[in-house]
Amino acid sequence: MAILTQAEAQAVLKKALAYSKADECEITLNGNTGGNIRYARNEVSTSGAEENVSMSVESRFGKRSGVATINEFDDKSLEKVIRRSEETARLAPESPEYIAFLGPQKYTITKEFFDSTNNVDPAYRADAAAKSIAAAAAKGLTAAGFLEHYSNFTAKMNSKGLFAYHPSTVVDFSVTVRTEDGTGSGYVTQDYSDISKLDTGKASQVAAEKAATSRNARALEPGKYTVILEPAASIDLLRNMFSNMDQRAAEEGRSFLSKTGGQTKKGEKLVDERINVYSDPSNLEVPAAPFAGDGRPQQKVTWIDKGMVKNLYNTRYWASNKGAASIPPPGNVIMEGGNQSLEDMIKSTSRGILVTRLWYIRAVDPQTLLYTGLTRDGTFYIENGKIMYPVKNFRFNESPVIMLNNLEALGKPQRINGSLIPPMKIRDFTFTSLSDAV
Repeated sequence: MAILTQAEAQAVLKKALAYSKADECEITLNGNTGGNIRYARNEVSTSGAEENVSMSVESRFGKRSGVATINEFDDKSLEKVIRRSEETARLAPESPEYIAFLGPQKYTITKEFFDSTNNVDPAYRADAAAKSIAAAAAKGLTAAGFLEHYSNFTAKMNSKGLFAYHPSTVVDFSVTVRTEDGTGSGYVTQDYSDISKLDTGKASQVAAEKAATSRNARALEPGKYTVILEPAASIDLLRNMFSNMDQRAAEEGRSFLSKTGGQTKKGEKLVDERINVYSDPSNLEVPAAPFAGDGRPQQKVTWIDKGMVKNLYNTRYWASNKGAASIPPPGNVIMEGGNQSLEDMIKSTSRGILVTRLWYIRAVDPQTLLYTGLTRDGTFYIENGKIMYPVKNFRFNESPVIMLNNLEALGKPQRINGSLIPPMKIRDFTFTSLSDAV
């Protein structure tokens, strides 16, 4: 029962909704099925599969709301979860930010479900792990990786006539390759909706090459450097930035987009004019659900246009309260780039540092988006357009806003974590100290 068709999901939701006695009722049905494989020191350690379907019911009496969940779907259980949500609603205080559920909506159709991913079996997972391990073993290295894949669906129905349904698939793969003496490390991560695009052996060769060439790293003095950030190095900083583009937080003075007097930086130039960022659920490389969690349609939205803040997202309550356009948070992020490859960017660098990955990122100052963290898994010194030698990892202190104002070049966007992000060359990136981790 893990993955229901649209007709099957609609039938279950209609049956459950028929038990409702509330003023308003909205039911969300989620299901997933999938599997995973994990390996370390070139040996598989665990493998597993899972499937689950769950239902969440929100009932309302006036401005009082109650939620209950269940994962059983016989008639008695459906009625029980409806009654439980109603009992909770009657006990709840009134919400000062109440807003009625949405009525019927029109959604675009997005292609995020692929049979290739849905049909993955244990044999495929074993073969994928074997190819990754072989790529490391061929160079006398050891691999530790994880592959997981899921088929999912979300369906939503309420007493106002709304119905939404969307199926999706995803595969996530990551591998860390280390030298036997522990002085060199490389890393690769890839994700796709269509698993036929994944080649774990080819991806692992990249990680293995980085591990082999990062042995015996040299120490460089901390300071400001020109850096080339691979997408795995910049995605978390950028995601922290885009996930903080909330209208309410900006207007209440809690955001890097806040100005005095409840004003925001919407309409102002924030970063380099070459920066263009938008979301689009219909994008073929990073498709996403055509509706947000509250049922609002997801459409193509420009967030940053030629460096200027174009839009902020909000809740339905805040949009209504402020008379603003109702814009849900993005389901994906697409950052435009150029046509340069990573190799082209390296060739054009007279002196700089190539960063494979950032990790252990923590906020220092939320209102300036200043973050700290560490490089890892392959950090290299570049001179006169060539990678000269590996360097010890650094701790950094940097803001993505400052980073995007110090832009020198953009490469070709790549899919990472469900978004499209280009490699970037950034000047004056701040490294504050050295790290002995590899």
